[in-house]
Amino acid sequence: MKRVFAGAVVALVGGAALAGPVVVETAVRPLARPAGGGLPVAEVSGEGFGAWVEGFKVRAAAKGIAPELLERAFDGVEYDPKIITRDRNQNEFTKTIWEYLDTAASDLRVENGKAALKRERAALEAIEAEYGVPKEIVTAIWGLESAYGTYKGDTDIVEALATLAHDSRRGAFFEQQLMAAFEILQAGDVAPRDMKGSWAGAMGHTQFMPTSYLGHAVDFTGDGKRDIWGDNPQDALASAAAYLADAGWVEGMPWGLEVVLPEGFDYEIAGEHEVRSAAEWNAMGVRDVEGRPVPDHGPASIRLPGGAKGAAFMTFGNFMVLERYNTADAYVIAVGHLGDLIAGGKRIQSGWPREDRALTLAEREELQTRLEAAGFDPGGVDGKIGPLTLAAVRAFQKSIGVVPDGYASLAVLQKLR
Repeated sequence: MKRVFAGAVVALVGGAALAGPVVVETAVRPLARPAGGGLPVAEVSGEGFGAWVEGFKVRAAAKGIAPELLERAFDGVEYDPKIITRDRNQNEFTKTIWEYLDTAASDLRVENGKAALKRERAALEAIEAEYGVPKEIVTAIWGLESAYGTYKGDTDIVEALATLAHDSRRGAFFEQQLMAAFEILQAGDVAPRDMKGSWAGAMGHTQFMPTSYLGHAVDFTGDGKRDIWGDNPQDALASAAAYLADAGWVEGMPWGLEVVLPEGFDYEIAGEHEVRSAAEWNAMGVRDVEGRPVPDHGPASIRLPGGAKGAAFMTFGNFMVLERYNTADAYVIAVGHLGDLIAGGKRIQSGWPREDRALTLAEREELQTRLEAAGFDPGGVDGKIGPLTLAAVRAFQKSIGVVPDGYASLAVLQKLR
């Protein structure tokens, strides 16, 4: 379920799913620019949608989907041009890590998370015992994906996926999801018009895509249905834990922890591909925020999402497991930090370079173009700041004698100019 999402972050009043009237925040997911664009769409057309649906019915029936179900599920379904416009014009993720965390791990989200955990404690403790995933991590995912069930999305999934599958840009992917959605419907876990979620096809409390649902959803309540959509969140929470367990979650291992780097630290060995033992990091003088040697939870990396001037994190194998749920590092850090706070832990102690701003899409593409022209391979020009671009930034920084922290900042772009 490698999903990378984003959405506007706003506050709303209500939250009937929580105990008593409270203020909740919406889901908040960092989003990568979709492949192939993000350019304005002049016109969206649904021409041929009806014929496409009839063709899909033939293909689905050949795979064992009941014709009666296909007719019933497609009854009233229409091409929705707003979904295609959103798909092709998704707002690029331009928040800095600290701006994202300010919302993702806000006092309000922590407070609501503690209340949600208290309300579902018995189920969450049973889920933890079954799958080995801490109840606070599962609760944090719930909080970021659907604001603890208050913002699950109300888009008809069949209509959304059919619209997206008819569109040629990512048609094959979304047809696969639509076929999986029909397998779910045929199993009887949900009725067609009750299968609701986001415009992009993610569903329920923990925002599973249909293929992820088929692979990992569980009937934790024992009622014969894997219900991730209803008011009772227990199947969805257990399904999220099952997903992480299937992805290799190691019981007892934290996602990571904030650390303090020693003076003179070699920033070239920071990054996800530089893995050392706790003994090695301790020998270099890396310490936790209390000044103690870092604990041994297996091979670990140092990550600097805000560069040398921001907080440093030592991350362990479970960090990569959480990346299977959502590939954005900002999301993973937010899940881990929110989970820590729900468990009563401390906020991030180090400051951030709040004078900085995030690069726009055009600036990120320019950064990659200029790195490439200067002889530092960013792995292509796509506006996505991945490991290859970070390595190129680090190499460029080293070449001009500045701290090689790999931080893709406006200052680096200005030096390239």
